[in-house]
Amino acid sequence: MQILSSLAALPEAASFDLVVIGAGGAGMAAALFAAIDGQKVLLVERTEYVGGTTAYSAGTTWIPGTRHAAKVNPQDTLAEAARYLDNAVGEHSPRALRQAFLDNGKAAVDVMEDHSEVHYRPYAKHPDYISDLGGSTLNGRALEPLPFDGRLLGDLFKLVRPPIPEFTVLGGMMVDRTDINHLLALGKSMASFKHALKLITRHGLDRLSHPRGTRLVMGNALVGRLLYSLSKRSNVSLLLNTSVGKLGRSLEHTRGIESVLLMQEGQRRTVSVNGGVVLASGGFNRHAQLRAQMIPGVPAEWSPTAPVATGEAHTLAQQIGAHYGTQGASHAFWAPVSLRKRADGSSASFPHFVMDRAKPGMLTVNQNGERFVNESTSYHLFGLAMQQAHKTTPAVPAFMVADAEALRRYGMGMVRPGGKGLAPFLADGYLTQANTLDELAQKLGINAAGLNASVAKINAYAQSGVDPDFQRGVTAYQQNIGDAARGGKNPNLGALTQGPFYAIRLYPGDIGAATGFATDANACVLGEDDKAIPGLYAVGNDMQSMMGGVYTAPGITIGPGLVFGYLAAKHAGARASAFAQPTP
Repeated sequence: MQILSSLAALPEAASFDLVVIGAGGAGMAAALFAAIDGQKVLLVERTEYVGGTTAYSAGTTWIPGTRHAAKVNPQDTLAEAARYLDNAVGEHSPRALRQAFLDNGKAAVDVMEDHSEVHYRPYAKHPDYISDLGGSTLNGRALEPLPFDGRLLGDLFKLVRPPIPEFTVLGGMMVDRTDINHLLALGKSMASFKHALKLITRHGLDRLSHPRGTRLVMGNALVGRLLYSLSKRSNVSLLLNTSVGKLGRSLEHTRGIESVLLMQEGQRRTVSVNGGVVLASGGFNRHAQLRAQMIPGVPAEWSPTAPVATGEAHTLAQQIGAHYGTQGASHAFWAPVSLRKRADGSSASFPHFVMDRAKPGMLTVNQNGERFVNESTSYHLFGLAMQQAHKTTPAVPAFMVADAEALRRYGMGMVRPGGKGLAPFLADGYLTQANTLDELAQKLGINAAGLNASVAKINAYAQSGVDPDFQRGVTAYQQNIGDAARGGKNPNLGALTQGPFYAIRLYPGDIGAATGFATDANACVLGEDDKAIPGLYAVGNDMQSMMGGVYTAPGITIGPGLVFGYLAAKHAGARASAFAQPTP
């Protein structure tokens, strides 16, 4: 891979088979697939980092029917996956798009794993999120990238977007779910002690020569593996800190996109395109006008997405006829987030995925102190429920409440498990502490009678194991993010009895775009006449989600991003070959 120091390093008449706009997970995958296919590729990124929001994520990749599925779930079939998506998504996306994803998922993973350094493993239990629907499974469809040694990247390591700081420990050490469980049990298990000691020793050595740990896991591992794989390809060029000014469309209808205008610090350079351009710029989430139109009333500061999704490329695509999909159930995917100012003045938006809200000894209430949501539902449905409830009773912010034992066991957001080091969180108001529920309500400014009644109900439900109000802990997904080790009748229910009591404020944060450009089954962007714009593709969050704004499972943005990146690269490669042939 050639890293171009500036636009001036590009020849005046530079030509590429494929230009990819955006070096997030989907864009890097599309570039890698094209490079494996032998195409000459230019990967353009507007920031100094590669990885986009994928680098912040767990890196989970939802693709049914791969070589890994049989290791944990040999009974699963593509027909069952299709049935699940039909039940969950229905008319919110074209069925043909979902079928193309299912039909090509195995091939995409095979090509990636056979011809690059990107490798996956299945997680033993990782249920689909709406696990009570027909066709859902407990495992086999969700893959996670293998950890990666960032030291292999050499000087390229600095190009990998660092993870959200609050997701690391000990000054930049990344940990995944397995690591967290070992760290929490290091004083109880020799195996956990050895695992933790190995992690900490490696991190200490890393910090002697690197600004953060080089053992990459989750999304950083996927990005690191993609970058390492691209670095081995001589037919790939990478331009950082570069914007796109125009997509040039030929007057000849079948030719379609023929050029791209690139801009960097006052420099301009136009490159010609043979196969096509892939839009992979991360979605609309950081575009002020599009944000106001699609998710009004939700400040950008609440979004934990990477600062790459400016929507600049969207404007260019719309100028040549591209349009957004319209069938989706939601314009964005959501999670409850908590907010805190960092020491450097930046804002931290912490998504509450699995570590706290669904655990025993916790509940979430609105301004009246009343529960309004099943706390163990998926984070997407939780975020939507907050917004829906807020229409009638103030629920933004909502208040996640825990007793001392729950805080000690699970932590709360940016507060680590263990119950220590609370002072800075209490001092800046991120965490609120009180000896009684009445005092906690007074400090939060919510209804004390309502809070006391809600806690009394939860305590009774913990005894019976049944939540008649919101059916907490009734599905396999919900139970999986609870804590069966507590020994209660329901792994998601536990009494709040041990003071002091704690609370943090939750807000609905958009974690990715669900609305993007309408495409066909090859990821070709559709024009106003719903015919493909030749040579223009959209993948990742620039593409209208094939899930139709429904969060069906873990990794349902990264998985389709990879598969449709594969299809886009394949289609563009055929175009490049066709135009390279002399006319008879």
